[in-house]
Amino acid sequence: MPADNIILQVEKAARAHLAQQAGAAQLREALFEVTVVPTARPLPPCGRGATIEAVDVRQATRMRFAAVCGGAEAWKYELIVRAAVSARVAVSAAPLPAGKALTAQDVAMERRDISAIGDSLAEPGAALGLASRRSLRAGEVLRRGQLVALAVVKRGEAVRIVARRAQVEVSMAGEALDAGAPGALVRVRNTTSGAVIQARVVAAGTVEPADAPGVIQSAD
Repeated sequence: MPADNIILQVEKAARAHLAQQAGAAQLREALFEVTVVPTARPLPPCGRGATIEAVDVRQATRMRFAAVCGGAEAWKYELIVRAAVSARVAVSAAPLPAGKALTAQDVAMERRDISAIGDSLAEPGAALGLASRRSLRAGEVLRRGQLVALAVVKRGEAVRIVARRAQVEVSMAGEALDAGAPGALVRVRNTTSGAVIQARVVAAGTVEPADAPGVIQSAD
């Protein structure tokens, strides 16, 4: 196999990896620009044909592949591949303040270079109801790591502690000692018994016991 063919095989392997990643992330209209960095010395030919192995493909901007030639020639060369990845992803449709719950009007889908962004959103709906940790300029890529769920239970707020077991549901009045978003663990004081429990936020004003679902302590 001539050296030029080996380079083409490395590029093909890199494109296949990027396409697999894009498919797993469900990216829309993903495009790739792939460049195999020239080696310091020419690759020797490989009579039997070289096999291509991925060495480190965590960063699209700098991937490492190995070309391995077996048989009597027996050599192995590592090559650097640099890729640019773009796709239609969710971006801020206008300047947005930190802490604002995102609506459909706040999110647009536009093509962006996401080569160095591993947590972009392929669907606008994934951002709705969440809020950015910081203010955003118009057109910024929305990232999972910067979006948070808004607290639906506030500290000092009256809540219902709801426990379910089989077909039985029991609820008691409580007071939230922490703020929390859906799924978060917060401390809640049972206003009847005074006991403080760990509870999971279910919805606005509603929590459920976290450690022992179905158990609610009440006064004798």
